[in-house]
Amino acid sequence: MHISEGYLPTAAWMGSYAVTGLTTWFSLRQIHKLPDPSAGVPKAALLTAAFFIASSIKIPLPPSSVHLLLYGLLGITLGYYAFPALLVGLFLQAVIFQHGGLTTLGINAAIAGLPTLLFYHVFQLRHARFWRHLFPRSIVTSGFGFLAGFGSIALAVALMYVVLIATMPAGANTTTERANIMSVLVAAHMPLMLLEGVFTAMVASFLERVYPSLLQPGRWGNIGDRQPSR
Repeated sequence: MHISEGYLPTAAWMGSYAVTGLTTWFSLRQIHKLPDPSAGVPKAALLTAAFFIASSIKIPLPPSSVHLLLYGLLGITLGYYAFPALLVGLFLQAVIFQHGGLTTLGINAAIAGLPTLLFYHVFQLRHARFWRHLFPRSIVTSGFGFLAGFGSIALAVALMYVVLIATMPAGANTTTERANIMSVLVAAHMPLMLLEGVFTAMVASFLERVYPSLLQPGRWGNIGDRQPSR
């Protein structure tokens, strides 16, 4: 999901760089508060590569494109590492494959990263005792995993819609353009929302059973220290 070069006015993409810069600073600040900030770097690099590869196979759909995004998966496994990871991945895609662009890197990173961080926090709500009294742990984890995968894509689509509408050229048929943009975005990404929701739920459920520390960003142990949940 990228906004291509030339679709945004100068003021919009410059402002988006300010938002992305502040969010990156905040994420790095939270990472440096962890007991061992460097512990998550190898996993962040691995998942950045996974994001880069998965989202490099795109179906053009001007002014955007459709491909696997993995926002939910990055959020639940990386936490605050996810925003810098997405920024690096998007930068490499823009430079190597011309997916998106350098002027729109800020807005693309914000559209991808903000929902990822939000649903990282939503996923942590699975620890609330309220859910544990109603459902088994595996069901709770799967449910919040689905919500993270589905919701992060849905929010990213909503943010893209707002950006495209807000930066629409003067004189355009606003009502028609809004309807066209919304129908294209929803039609293209609704199957992706469901697919990523199911995929993230399956991965979250698997990790909860065999390597639960991966679902606690910043508290990772060594691979040999993993403890299956009971």
